[in-house]
Amino acid sequence: MTQPDFKPYIGSDKSASPDKRRLPAEWEAQSSILLTWPHKNTDWQDQLQAVDSVYFNIAKAILSEQDLIISCEDDEQLKTLSGILKPYAKQHHTLLKTYSVPANDTWTRDHGPIGIIDQHKLVLLDFNFNAWGGKYKANKDNEITRKLVNAGAFREFEHQKVDFILEGGSIESDGKGTLLTTERCLLTNTRNDSFNKQTIEAQLKLKLGVKQILWLKHGFLAGDDTDAHIDTLARFCDAHTICYVACEDPNDEHYTELALMEQELQTFKNNQGQPYKLVPLPMPTAIYETDEQHTRLPATYANFLITNQSILLPVYDVPEDEQAIKTIQQCFPDRNITPINCRPLIKEHGSLHCITMQITQGLPLEPVFTDSL
Repeated sequence: MTQPDFKPYIGSDKSASPDKRRLPAEWEAQSSILLTWPHKNTDWQDQLQAVDSVYFNIAKAILSEQDLIISCEDDEQLKTLSGILKPYAKQHHTLLKTYSVPANDTWTRDHGPIGIIDQHKLVLLDFNFNAWGGKYKANKDNEITRKLVNAGAFREFEHQKVDFILEGGSIESDGKGTLLTTERCLLTNTRNDSFNKQTIEAQLKLKLGVKQILWLKHGFLAGDDTDAHIDTLARFCDAHTICYVACEDPNDEHYTELALMEQELQTFKNNQGQPYKLVPLPMPTAIYETDEQHTRLPATYANFLITNQSILLPVYDVPEDEQAIKTIQQCFPDRNITPINCRPLIKEHGSLHCITMQITQGLPLEPVFTDSL
């Protein structure tokens, strides 16, 4: 990998103005998708071959239509991935960029940059990451975005470090000033313990430029490590539509909480004061870990990725997959639905959206040369 001969511009979030900022929706035009590839020193080590296969399926689906940035553990892994994927990118006239950056784990949605539009320019915000409230080690993951910036992965965009803990999977934007999130996650005292709900709202409005925040009090998935990330429960499909996980089995442990979540969603209105069209997603047949605790795994169809032309939809080799595909196609009639078997991913308690992060298409900045970072 060739190191850049410049030091990228890093702005200060102290100059943030919420009136000039906007958090794009995921369906807006993207420049690329970012992946952090699993390696033998992560929790994936016992099923690395199966997980690699899932990652390759996702990488090829992305490269068939747009650019992909991969962060991987070392130069040896980088060489292997490049050898397999660069010919595929060339075939589809897309670009693959690979960088060697150490990682504790591979949940790119949560340690990757969150892009905002500031006066028509894309700015990549680098929030602090503490592995969902200190549940796991995150010292390397918290440095990935900065190291990718320094390696030139995002050299055309401004990068700002933000002294606030925020994970990309914990927020959903309609691109028009409304943010959807959960109290279970953002209000936990293991993230920003000196902030209450009011001050967290103020931070989100300042840093992201959002105008209203819709807080879900209810909803969870058994086996989830994230304290109820919104991207496992409910997603914007457009500015007027929310799809959400529904449970129809009264004997299921999720039934009451998801029914209460549905009632909350029915009360929500967009920033024009209109109620949302609500589309229920099926709850996959329960999948359990083969451990002594027989842990239920957090399989969810809400954890899809929107790309420029497609929806990459996690499926789990269960009967509900077919209905989920049909429902998501109805929500996104202008996009191709690409099902990807993510059963290996949920063994580590996440799914497809959790391991990816889109980089919105913004007007690039001219690189700014500076001697200080």
